[in-house]
Amino acid sequence: VLEAVLSRQSSGSSGINAEYGEVVQPRAALISTAPYSYIHRQPTNQVVMTAGMPGQQSPQQMADDATKKREIRLMKNREAARHCRVKKKEYLKCLEERVQILESQNKKLIDELKILKEFYIQHKKDYPDQNL
Repeated sequence: VLEAVLSRQSSGSSGINAEYGEVVQPRAALISTAPYSYIHRQPTNQVVMTAGMPGQQSPQQMADDATKKREIRLMKNREAARHCRVKKKEYLKCLEERVQILESQNKKLIDELKILKEFYIQHKKDYPDQNL
């Protein structure tokens, strides 16, 4: 980290040190640090802001983060439950349609069976000598 600060100090630029995940800015460019959880000043003219170091968050920030995570989790859970209910309704609708189709097929088969039985009985009466 110190090497990155020293290299930034010698070049006079500000930016992101990708290797360490830090933002290095001159002191004059520092305005608001709301999204950063921890700021420490180097002995030089630079300020190093480190985002989200868990051991260095205040209890209030940790509670806020936990609350945000809980709210996000609950929101995702609500969306998943809504999706599940929609899928269940579609599935039940499909099953009800299938029941209707099967009931109509069953009714047709019962009617066909009655017709065939009547035909068989009539045929037996018309031709008593034949063994079927």
